[in-house]
Amino acid sequence: TMAIKINIQQTETDLAGKSHWWGFPDLPESFEWPCNQDDELLTFICQIRLEDIAHLDPEGCLPHKGMLWFFAELDYFLGDTDAPCSGSGGWEQGTFKVLYSEDCSELCTHEYYWEDGEPAVLPAEEVLFEMTSETDFGFKLLGMPAMTEGYEDENEGLMSLLQLDEEERWNLRFFDCGTINFMVPTERNQDDFSDVSLYLHSS
Repeated sequence: TMAIKINIQQTETDLAGKSHWWGFPDLPESFEWPCNQDDELLTFICQIRLEDIAHLDPEGCLPHKGMLWFFAELDYFLGDTDAPCSGSGGWEQGTFKVLYSEDCSELCTHEYYWEDGEPAVLPAEEVLFEMTSETDFGFKLLGMPAMTEGYEDENEGLMSLLQLDEEERWNLRFFDCGTINFMVPTERNQDDFSDVSLYLHSS
C-alpha cells in the first residue's frame, strides 16, 4: 500500500472551503471548534477536502467526499513553552480531535483572534497531494508511521491517518527529531473516525 504525501506551500489564494494547512477551520454549522480539558481551543492543523485525494486512494481507505479536520495540542511544539505538553507516546483523549462531515455544502469559517486583533493562528497554506511510500517521513495521509522501531506493538492493527513531521519554517519540533501520527484501526468503516489515537514518536 502507498501513502499520500502532503506538500505545503505559502499562497495568496483564498483557501476558504478548500484543503488547507493552518489558518481557520471551515466547519459545518453544527460543529464546534474542539477544546481540551481546560476548555482551551485545540490547535487547528488542517482540513482535507476528500475529493482532492480520491484519485490517490484507489483502495478506498478514506471516504471520497466530504471533509476531514485535524486538531491537537500543538502550541508547545510550535514554541509556546507555557502551553500544555503531552510528551512522547500515546496522548490522552481530549488533547486531539478528528472531525469528518460528508456534507460540506454550507461551511462557516470559525475565526479566532488575540486581543490585539491579530489572528491566533498561523497563516493558511495551500496543500498539494502526490503518492509516496508507506513509511515515508514528511507530512502524509495514510501509510504507516515513519518511525516504527520500538513502536511495533503500538502500531499493530492500526494505520496512520495523518503524519506531521518537523518543519523549521513554523518552528515546529517534536523533541528529538520526532513525528506525530494520528492512528486509526485498519479494519473499520471508511467514514468512521470515532476510534482515533495519537502518538508522538521520537528517536
